Amino acid sequence: MVALGCSLAGAYPSREALLDAAVEALASEGLKVAACSSWWTSAAWPDPTAPAYLNGVALVETTLAADAALAALHRIEARFDRRRGQPNAPRTLDLDLVAHGRTVLKGEVVVPHPRARERLFVMGPLAEIAPGWRHPVGGRTAGELATEATVGTDAAPELGTPTHR
Repeated sequence: MVALGCSLAGAYPSREALLDAAVEALASEGLKVAACSSWWTSAAWPDPTAPAYLNGVALVETTLAADAALAALHRIEARFDRRRGQPNAPRTLDLDLVAHGRTVLKGEVVVPHPRARERLFVMGPLAEIAPGWRHPVGGRTAGELATEATVGTDAAPELGTPTHR
C-alpha cells in the first residue's frame, strides 16, 4: 500500500494532475494499482500557512520485496522533482510505503510505516477503499484507525474528485 501526497504542483497544472500522474507512474516501477482513493485535503503541518496538502492511498500489487518497492517509490519521487531537505517542507511528491502485505520490518526499511496509523490523511483514504484492511501490528482495521487518528484531523475528501479510480 502506497500513500501519495503533495503540496506543490511542480510542472503540473494542479496538485490533482500531479497525483494522477504519480499513480500512473507506479506501474512503470512494478507496482500495479488495484485501487486508488479520492484525493483528500489537509492543512500543512507544522506551519498551517504553508500550502495545503493533497493526499490519497493506492493499493498496489507487486512482486518486489519491501526494500525494492521503497527504492522504486524514491525513483518516482525523483522523476517528479522531489527535493529532500527540511522535514515537513512543501513538496511536489511524497510517496510512502505504508504496508507491504503482512510484512513487519524494523531495520533500514521500516514496514509498516511507523506513523501512518495516526494520520487521518492516510487512514481516511485507505478506509474509503479498504475499510476492513488490518494493520499488521495490532490488527486494527483502516476504518477503526481513521476514527482514532490524531494527526491531520482536518483531512477531508476533496469535493469533486472521483473515488475508487
